[in-house]
Amino acid sequence: MTKVRPSTHPGIILKEEFAEPLSLTQAKMAADLGVGIKTLSELYNEKRGVSAIVALKLARYFGTTPQFWMTLQDNYDLYQAYVKDSNKVDRVPVLKTA
Repeated sequence: MTKVRPSTHPGIILKEEFAEPLSLTQAKMAADLGVGIKTLSELYNEKRGVSAIVALKLARYFGTTPQFWMTLQDNYDLYQAYVKDSNKVDRVPVLKTA
């Protein structure tokens, strides 16, 4: 994996690119999405990831796709895993094929 800038947590994208420009409070969004305010707070504060059901709800709410939200989460998770265990990953040999 190429070392690049850290992947942005999807909660930061949700907050800075969606909620803030639309002046959406956590309480309003939580009520509209049918999730607890604690869920959104933890998502905003990078203590929780986007689950499949939350991705589906966010996609419907904002007119995006669930894949958008899941890809953000996947990229974040892969980056975090690589940072944590890059020494183990980098020791795996590249398979040579004929």
